[in-house]
Amino acid sequence: MSRLFGTDGVRGKAGDPPLDESTVRRLGAALVVALRHGDEPVRFLVGRDTRESGEWIERELARGVRSQGGELISAGIVPTPAVAFLTPRKGFTAGLVISASHNPFADNGIKVFSDAGEKFTEALEQRVESHMDIEAVLPPLDAPVETLDFRQEYIAHLKKILPGDALTRGWRVAIDCANGATTTIAPRLFQELGFDARCIGCEPDGRNINLRCGSTAPQQLARVVVEGGYRLGIAYDGDGDRAIFVDANGKVVDGDAVMLMCAKQLKAEGRLKGNTLVATVMSNIGLEIALREAGIGMLRTAVGDKHVMEEMLRRDLSIGGEQSGHVIFADYLFTGDGLATSLNVLRTMATSGRELADLASDLTSYPQTLLNIRVARRVDLATVPAIAAVMSAVESRLAGQGRLLVRYSGTEPLLRVMLEGRNQAEIDAWADEIVNAVKEHLGVGV
Repeated sequence: MSRLFGTDGVRGKAGDPPLDESTVRRLGAALVVALRHGDEPVRFLVGRDTRESGEWIERELARGVRSQGGELISAGIVPTPAVAFLTPRKGFTAGLVISASHNPFADNGIKVFSDAGEKFTEALEQRVESHMDIEAVLPPLDAPVETLDFRQEYIAHLKKILPGDALTRGWRVAIDCANGATTTIAPRLFQELGFDARCIGCEPDGRNINLRCGSTAPQQLARVVVEGGYRLGIAYDGDGDRAIFVDANGKVVDGDAVMLMCAKQLKAEGRLKGNTLVATVMSNIGLEIALREAGIGMLRTAVGDKHVMEEMLRRDLSIGGEQSGHVIFADYLFTGDGLATSLNVLRTMATSGRELADLASDLTSYPQTLLNIRVARRVDLATVPAIAAVMSAVESRLAGQGRLLVRYSGTEPLLRVMLEGRNQAEIDAWADEIVNAVKEHLGVGV
């Protein structure tokens, strides 16, 4: 069979393969078989976002798990990092999250976390996939999924980042919960920490998750911040593992700026292990330059916070993340956590005495262009002389003052061409040259 797991778990349209009822049940069963060690019980903790398909996917996962003698406990609607945090602390074999993150409501997905609260490695994913041909007698549909409320334990964990008596007490902030998983946590968390917080995107109906709100559409939040005179705004995605910020002037502050300000703060506190930050190939070259000027090293990985996590673990580092707002703080959790990111930014503001716009101004982002080409097949571009020659010419023109990144998407039949440089018009033209060469010599998919 083809790979079931992509770059971030199993993804698709809810009801269609691989998220049809049969495949979801077989995945539940395969997880038990793959993770069973002797006679030890196999127990899963599952959380979900607010999509209307989440409940039936949870039910079918439970049927598959039970068919092999496993147990599944639901934490209800909670952010992805809550499951990552709770899984090892409650002694579960693995954690499952039913969510498609920032995607529209019709999509869904299943992410898996190990008993250490870390995203599954590719080796573990392959082990699960090797058991997907399993057929088993299924328990009846009416067997209920037991639900336990662990939310306050997760909130208590987050509050350690920013104690309630901090300098931030009384600050006016706006938060956008994307009508998603953070609606069950964020309002309570900010209230308990003493913020004067206004929440938008906090009325989920099963279909409005990420709809013109959240981290991928912060325009409404920006208007609320400016019109209401708030100190800043924070936008989460549907499952709460990323955060994007808006300063008091309504300007969006992305993950690159957040990583820079938080890494510098960690260094000032003597908590930046290895004096190095981990980012992906998509982070702007401006981040690399600003970190270098601050005396901080930077390592790049492939796209995906899973790869960032693996590099951080391998080198015992404190912070890493993505431009999209996934930021990992190893002191608290080894997965992206939008709420933890929020509190670290607020802590940085309070400790430094600087506003968000001032902190973000330390990053000068180089102009960037990103073009996607639908391709019918994946070919090593270095083996196509005409395409390789154009790419080499573009890299020569950049002359160390920019970056060229050409890669295939991990989830779609797309080739992505990204360029960074000092002049927007120049890099736009050079990107077009590469795209045209690909179209001419490689062909375009349907």
